[in-house]
Amino acid sequence: MAVEVVMPQMGESVVEGTITGWLVKEGDQVAEDQPLVAISTDKVDTEIPSPAAGVIARIVAKEGETLPIGALLAVIETAPAKPAAPAAPVEAAQPGVEERAPQAAAPPGPAVAPAAPGGDGRAVPRPAPEPGAPRYSPLVARMAAEHGIDLSRIRGTGLGGRVTKRDVLKYLESPREAAAPVARPPAPAPGRPAPVVPIPAERIAPGAFRAPVYEPRQGDVVEPFSRRRKIIAEHMVYSKTHAPHVGTVAQVDMTRVVRFREAHKDAFRQREGFNLTILPMVVVATARALREFPRMNASVAGDSLVVRKEINIGVAVDTEEGLLVPVIRGADQKSLLGIAREIDVLARKAAARQITADELAGGSFTVSNPGREGNLFGLAIINQPQVGILRMGEIKKTPVVIEVDGSDVIAIRHIMYLALSYDHRVIDGVLGNRFLYRVARILEAGEFAL
Repeated sequence: MAVEVVMPQMGESVVEGTITGWLVKEGDQVAEDQPLVAISTDKVDTEIPSPAAGVIARIVAKEGETLPIGALLAVIETAPAKPAAPAAPVEAAQPGVEERAPQAAAPPGPAVAPAAPGGDGRAVPRPAPEPGAPRYSPLVARMAAEHGIDLSRIRGTGLGGRVTKRDVLKYLESPREAAAPVARPPAPAPGRPAPVVPIPAERIAPGAFRAPVYEPRQGDVVEPFSRRRKIIAEHMVYSKTHAPHVGTVAQVDMTRVVRFREAHKDAFRQREGFNLTILPMVVVATARALREFPRMNASVAGDSLVVRKEINIGVAVDTEEGLLVPVIRGADQKSLLGIAREIDVLARKAAARQITADELAGGSFTVSNPGREGNLFGLAIINQPQVGILRMGEIKKTPVVIEVDGSDVIAIRHIMYLALSYDHRVIDGVLGNRFLYRVARILEAGEFAL
């Protein structure tokens, strides 16, 4: 019996995967759950296990090929095919029935791809792709066919210059009107300088500017982008070009939070085996504020804003291969201790490259903690399709003016800056400011419990 191996669903936002390497070859005997092929997505690199034991009868997908979810990768034969039943004896030719001569084999001709049904139902042969022609994933090819797009006109940003789904969407959203011809000015009279004729802005073709490419020189170190770095870059550019980012910063007095941590850090370390940090408390405060301002816990879907029921907070984690954002699901339903434990587990799995695509998917809001070493504040790029991201700054002892018994005094306090980036398509300044103000007040109150 033949069993198909297909590209699996790896997280709700993953739509395609790239074959990075086959771990088996045709004819190999494989066991159930044995890794067959390594794939890479915009979320995580992983291996696809065998759905059954048997023999690899056919490998369909090639290394380097990008395929949509559900695409056929290979075929496994789980049992030898049953022998065909013996053919019935040939009856003597009936009188009046003309015996047909076998048809002669057709002479060899140019390679032709499988035929596709035409508009009248008849098969229309498709010419085979020319050698060296660019390959496109089925998803991209289908989108191009639906919109009548010439894919050769789109500059690919994927692996090896491949045109991705995002490239097609960006092309569809950009103006594509042909630039009007610019009339040449008349030749100047002898002895006179040529007049300077500015080209109107509306006559400059969109995307005409190309940044100069730096040519490495002797002594330069060239570090090619890893696949993950390419995906991160693609995501960041997409977010900045599609969501108008607005940033706002709040100064937060973290003195009570710092005192709470100092009072519990030793006992916490002995009991839990890892350090109590400020990050879990910021996540708790963010989850509480998201309950009060649900429009910040949302995603943009086409021309609609989807206010999400579940509060799933992504926590940006730095790894050797780049930034990952594992997700704490149902963060508003968990205690400070529960969130601290989950952050520690996810960070360890990310560092050990054991994190799964599901643990990186489904986030509705993100908290970023770049760490210490002079980080005052910064405005992060929104993690699409979310509408906001909160970035922590370093906590520093700072002289500030506070009120004591009705009088203003200067005191040394632990101050941190929180920076919120939000999508101005759907979040207005009033809402963004109110949300950030609420997070700051929750932290300043310092009412946490372990």
